[in-house]
Amino acid sequence: MTTTDVPKMVGARIKRREDPRLITGRAEYVDDIQLVRMTYMAFARSEHAHARIRNIDTAKAKALPGVLLVLTAADVPPIPVPGQGATPDTIIPPHLLLATDTAKHVGDPIALVVADDRYVARDAADLIEIDYEPLPAVVDPERASDPGVTQIHPEAANNLAYLWALPTGDSEQAFANAAVTVKQRMISQRLMGVPMETRAVLADYRKGADTVTLWTSTQTPHLHKAFLAQLTGISEDRVRVIAPEVGGGFGVKIDFYAEEILSIVVSRMIGRPVKWIESRSENFQVTVQGRGQVAEYEVAADANGKVQAIRARIRADMGAYLQAFTAGVPTFSGLMLPGVYDIHNVDVEISGAFTNKAPTGAYRGAGRPEATYYIERMMDILAREMDIDPIELRRRNFIPSDQFPYTTATGLVYDSGDYDKTLNKLLEIVDYPALRQEQARAREQGRYLGIGISTWAEICGMGPSAAFAGLGGWEYASVRVERTGKVTVATGTSPHGQGQETSFAQIVGDELGVPIEDISVLHGDTAMVHHGLGTYGSRAIAVGGTAVLRAAIQVREKAKKFAAHLMDASEDDLELVGGRAQVKGSPDRFKTFAEVAGAAYAPMSLPADTDPGLEATSYFEPSNFTYPFGAHAAVVEVEKETGEVKLLRYVAVDDCGTIINPLLVEGQIHGGLVQGIAQALTEEVVYDENGQLLSGTLMDYAVPTAEIFPRFETANTVTTTPVNPLGAKGIGEAGTIASSPTIVSAVCDALAPFGVRHVDMPLRPEKLWKLMNQ
Repeated sequence: MTTTDVPKMVGARIKRREDPRLITGRAEYVDDIQLVRMTYMAFARSEHAHARIRNIDTAKAKALPGVLLVLTAADVPPIPVPGQGATPDTIIPPHLLLATDTAKHVGDPIALVVADDRYVARDAADLIEIDYEPLPAVVDPERASDPGVTQIHPEAANNLAYLWALPTGDSEQAFANAAVTVKQRMISQRLMGVPMETRAVLADYRKGADTVTLWTSTQTPHLHKAFLAQLTGISEDRVRVIAPEVGGGFGVKIDFYAEEILSIVVSRMIGRPVKWIESRSENFQVTVQGRGQVAEYEVAADANGKVQAIRARIRADMGAYLQAFTAGVPTFSGLMLPGVYDIHNVDVEISGAFTNKAPTGAYRGAGRPEATYYIERMMDILAREMDIDPIELRRRNFIPSDQFPYTTATGLVYDSGDYDKTLNKLLEIVDYPALRQEQARAREQGRYLGIGISTWAEICGMGPSAAFAGLGGWEYASVRVERTGKVTVATGTSPHGQGQETSFAQIVGDELGVPIEDISVLHGDTAMVHHGLGTYGSRAIAVGGTAVLRAAIQVREKAKKFAAHLMDASEDDLELVGGRAQVKGSPDRFKTFAEVAGAAYAPMSLPADTDPGLEATSYFEPSNFTYPFGAHAAVVEVEKETGEVKLLRYVAVDDCGTIINPLLVEGQIHGGLVQGIAQALTEEVVYDENGQLLSGTLMDYAVPTAEIFPRFETANTVTTTPVNPLGAKGIGEAGTIASSPTIVSAVCDALAPFGVRHVDMPLRPEKLWKLMNQ
């Protein structure tokens, strides 16, 4: 057997090894776990968006048979829910586990009940009588600082959490000299994550050993372990966090929540396990929401359409509290403001406003979808103003491919890119001239066909620690070969749909020359995986996969040393391939990988300067982020009689560097497209003027159904990154980032005969019907 006889696994379309257990119902989620003497926790939550709590009567709840405990803020330690700022002077108001004197949003937890039965716990929570003094609610982030508006937090004057400003270059001069300027107000509305599995927690504190095990539906088990140990005072080595299957994360399960901390506090009080499973209505009320920005953009261009400067003012809706990522997410909108364009003068200010709503936080893309949406809409608006084809205008403004690495006006260093390459491939697939001809014919027939384009780049592969506190950093991996030759990989990333049990096995399989069936990938349990940061910001492959690669290379070299010793050969003459160690060019001289592994653990004379065993660990911290990119196109038809948008075609060409598994890339793109198109067309969190949530059920929050989507067409180019040895960039957020501006671009193009330049998302039929018929 020669090297050429064995196909490489990296780059192969291998089906996800996780899927059989998931699609047959054999996977284990938090709510599937049953412990002896387990109890259940439920909450009494605020009915008001803003109200003073005058009295809490828990007598009826305590009297209900089966109730073990009823607690209010006075009964629990004053532990803060973790929150952090975006600037050194960010106002971070107190956010305790249970509301004390004032409820700040609908769903704010005020009291909790623990019972032997989950239904008894829920009934008892409903029996808690809370006397409120309603206060005026702050709902509109743009009006939150108006004179006379209610102060939500005494510490935050004018309801402002922070002001983040980044002026670079000379925008004033650029605007003064501009041949053309365009201005537009745009909204990136609040969204729900709507994971299949709501948040779920099970805490088991053991008094004798002073240990706690927490099963929780999280994307960051190791970060949770560190924070929970610090907050509860339990030594970190006595805290174990397990993230079993996570039925959808999308960023909303990165955060740290009061319910996780309270489950440990309560289990410690009663000496029994405590489970809490979030209801769907609770998920809508209290799990962090995404987006929530209002932007005013102004673009200055020369007579050829070359953008000279951008001025942006963004008001970001923080909600009632700052959680771990609430304040930081909008800053990514500022940092990625230039997109894929060569723009040197930027003046951006982002202000974070408190409102009486659930906190915002990370949601797929986290600040980058907003940035791409704003700049892509402005490019379309500028193209319309100057009567330049939107494709041509983008080309005139692209960062040239020979200028990478490229430092943007906001200070980021794009690692590599070739934006013409993805755009050219997209135009070839869609046959752009033919599409424009078809559009012209449709308009002659009274049909309103629209063609939308967006080009995008994002910051991901969340790397260097010094860049953004809490968002970058290293990742951990270990690779261990058992005596039998079977391989166990442990990764500090915590996949929840990304397919790393497959892709990481592909990476290790190629390095060790063993079949994928002989490789197991462990994750999500802090007792089995010693360290890690988690999965967010498309970092799993670029950072976590590189750590796995480095550990596998160490094991490979040690295995070759053992094999050379067994075979009396030179290490340099050996290769690991096809499940064996063989002499290059003489495949008949070999030892099986299992024989080499057995010898590594057997009492025998070892090679010089070699310890027994085949195992290695690795930490990898990249020197920079990665910046994948791409170009998307959509074709839509808008019905004049109904305003309904029919999505006829969607094509995505993306570049994520080295592709480990094309099937996984396609799956991530498809999922991201659905979420981004949903923002463009249907989804929106709606509160009324009193802060009451009007979109609090799946009957009111319009998650799209499969029937509105065409069969997505996807393609790739490959521009590797120098940031990691895999050359991989990240793909998990690409579809979401690119698709919203693509769809809005297509709809505005369809409505151009009506003089429509811009329409805010979501593009509901009644909104479009009015534009076409009034």
